[in-house]
Amino acid sequence: MTHRSSIWVIGDIQGCAQSLRHLLQQPALQDPNAHFIFVGDLVNRGPDSVGVLRQIQALGKRAQTVLGNHDLHLLGVAAGQRKCNRSDTLSSVLTAPDADALIHWLRHQPLALHHAGHLIIHAGLHPEWSLQTVLHLAHEVEQTLQSSHWQDHIGLLFGNQPSQWTNDLEPIARQRYTVNALTRLRHFTAKGEIDHQYKGAPKAQLGLTPWFDMENRQIETPVIFGHWSTLG
Repeated sequence: MTHRSSIWVIGDIQGCAQSLRHLLQQPALQDPNAHFIFVGDLVNRGPDSVGVLRQIQALGKRAQTVLGNHDLHLLGVAAGQRKCNRSDTLSSVLTAPDADALIHWLRHQPLALHHAGHLIIHAGLHPEWSLQTVLHLAHEVEQTLQSSHWQDHIGLLFGNQPSQWTNDLEPIARQRYTVNALTRLRHFTAKGEIDHQYKGAPKAQLGLTPWFDMENRQIETPVIFGHWSTLG
């Protein structure tokens, strides 16, 4: 990148390849030095997940992405460790002639990205985590996804427990919590546990606190995230 490069951060695409194509064709984005950062959930729900992956992959070094919960779900299905839900629209990827290459590319993307003085993640953070802690925990999961035995291990990353963070979690539990925070988190309960039920906009009467409103947050770096569509 040059010092004149523009940086564009793009939210959840979720299989909408045509919309992405139209966006990238906008005059303001035609700068050959433009750099694109995607905040995860590239696939699912929309009609053309494979088209999204191919477009972003074709951008080469001009694009970076972090993984979202739908991206991890796709990897789990591809590994045979998860089943497609009735509403999933992942078949365009799973049956594509270049499916293996696309899955290989996707599982080598990070869960957290520190870029231009900002932290980019898909969902949320535990308040005790510093920037260094986030990057370390994300890297631990990334090593699992990028290992030669990833198909055997990815299934262990899914599940709602543990919902409470402690510094002495066992390795698999620690990675599962990391995945849930970085790709699924919206609210914490009054007990400091991840709430996996309520997906709407923040409401004080529910006794839930948005992760970014938690007290004593350790991270000072500005955080860019997606995931929470009902925030507006």
